[in-house]
Amino acid sequence: MTVPFQITIDCADPGRMARFWAAALGYELEGPPAGFADWNDYWRSVGVAEEDLGDGADSIVDPEGRGPRIWFQRVPEGKVVKNRIHLDLRVGGGREVPLDERRRRIEAAAERLVLAGATRVRVLAEPGVDHYAIAMRDPEGNEFDLN
Repeated sequence: MTVPFQITIDCADPGRMARFWAAALGYELEGPPAGFADWNDYWRSVGVAEEDLGDGADSIVDPEGRGPRIWFQRVPEGKVVKNRIHLDLRVGGGREVPLDERRRRIEAAAERLVLAGATRVRVLAEPGVDHYAIAMRDPEGNEFDLN
């Protein structure tokens, strides 16, 4: 039996992170629960203080329903060490795609995500090895790879 799960990412600005990762993954911002005009109305209904509310966008979902929900949780502390877990965005198309085409696709995705707020860290490639990836950081410094 599988267990349903969501991915929770601690951050300072849930709205910014939700919009960035929705663009990066092809996800969409999750609408509020039934009966609520927006997420802040929902959070108020469960007792969240006004000063702890953001712009209302704090979770994203796969529009096709296959991937996990991702919730961006506001926390007071900043990121201080390397992630112990990170996402690999498989934008290159896999090993059946020629390396030159995978490289082109990965570079195009990197350019798009830099415009959305990511930072390019380094290329992950070695001569003679059928692999090309780019290490990146999201707007709050969390590491992820494009491959």
